[in-house]
Amino acid sequence: MNRDNIIRIITIDHHPLAHLGIEVMLRNAPDIWVAGQAHNAAEAIRLCQEICPDVVLLGLNMPETDGVALTHDLLRVHPGTSILALTCADRANSIVNVLQAGAISYLFKNVSADTLIKAIRTTHQRQPVLTPEAMQALVRASRHPRLPGEDLTEREREILALMVKGLNNTKIAERLGVSPFTVKNHVSRILDKMAVASRSEAVALAVQHQVVRVD
Repeated sequence: MNRDNIIRIITIDHHPLAHLGIEVMLRNAPDIWVAGQAHNAAEAIRLCQEICPDVVLLGLNMPETDGVALTHDLLRVHPGTSILALTCADRANSIVNVLQAGAISYLFKNVSADTLIKAIRTTHQRQPVLTPEAMQALVRASRHPRLPGEDLTEREREILALMVKGLNNTKIAERLGVSPFTVKNHVSRILDKMAVASRSEAVALAVQHQVVRVD
């Protein structure tokens, strides 16, 4: 097969058996190449920058990271990739959040090899493959629009509260014991999720809708 027709993928999951299982499932798909495996967010971002994969298989049940935040980060470093989210659980908020963050497809991990192979090929064409549960969650979300900031993570709410208090990124980083770069990334995701263009807009919206509590 022409190498130009090969779909390069990376798999992201904290569990080694998940990577092995995916490799086994894809062994009869000569047009799909597992170009890399990542077990945490830092590895995932590095691989995405180095390999520029066509499709990312993203396990959402990673204890040390937020799948929605990681989706944002992966698309920031390589906007051309297509993300197929894999999960063990049916969580409506998780479904809506990860798809709104930019994932194209959403499947359960217990799918058959044929289903996964077809889903990767379809996702590569930037066409969605969704479980019935994902479709229902999207329909419910369209009928009941969420309030501003409703999909913020606990850490993002904490940072937004400090923004409302007037702290800049450096001061927030000192308060939380993290790097200013980490805070900058969180602020970018806050602006994205709240659909605003600046910190001042985010703060105004947070105050108006009482998104966070400021003591």
